[in-house]
Amino acid sequence: MSQGSETPCGSGAQPGAETVSVRAVVRGRVQGVGFRDFVCSRARWLSLTGYARNLPDGRSVEVVAEGTRDALEQLIEYLQEGPRLGRVDAVKVEWGEGTGRHGRFGVAP
Repeated sequence: MSQGSETPCGSGAQPGAETVSVRAVVRGRVQGVGFRDFVCSRARWLSLTGYARNLPDGRSVEVVAEGTRDALEQLIEYLQEGPRLGRVDAVKVEWGEGTGRHGRFGVAP
C-alpha cells in the first residue's frame, strides 16, 4: 500500500513505545456505511498508523494498523462494534511486528 494514496487522518504512534502491527479483515455490512471513516477516527484518537480499505468482495474492509499493543487491542474492540449504521459479522485478526512504514493512518481507496 503506497502512502501517497491514503487520505491522512492521524498523527502517528507514540514515540518510545514498542510498535506492533495488526491486520484485520472485518466482514458484514461494512461498506457504504462510513466504516472506514469510523476506523480512521478511532485510529487517529489512539495514535495509530496504517490504513483502512474496502475489499473487492463488497462486504469486507481490511484494516492494517501499527502502534502499541494496548492501542491496537482497543482498535480491535472498536472494529467488533462498528459504526451505528453498520453490522459486523466477523473480525479476523493477524498480529505481527511493527514495520514503521506508515507515517499516518489513512483511508485507502
